[in-house]
Amino acid sequence: QVQLVESGGGLVQPGGSLSLSCTASGSSRYLLGWYRQAPGKQRELVATITASGTTIYSDSVKGRFTVSRDNAKNTVSLQMNSLKPEDTALYYCYAKIFSLVYWGRGTQVTVSS
Repeated sequence: QVQLVESGGGLVQPGGSLSLSCTASGSSRYLLGWYRQAPGKQRELVATITASGTTIYSDSVKGRFTVSRDNAKNTVSLQMNSLKPEDTALYYCYAKIFSLVYWGRGTQVTVSS
């Protein structure tokens, strides 16, 4: 069983920055990343990163968000810059190994003036 514990998030003005972090128990070989879900919408991919550092971003965050990981500490981070109101959502940490998928409880990010 993998446990994912998120930290960060909060309220920020448009154009501002926030950083999210997630600690994963277990192996450093997991695919790690972040998804988000806005009210009334489906959960969507934000960014993922493999153990070797290969990243994937959704088009909506490309160039503004940066995902990184520390394999020694089993952590994954998401640096979010130039935030927009449409980035408001519950952000979930995500881990996958083979066909097994694990989720954190989510951390709220609200972008509003």
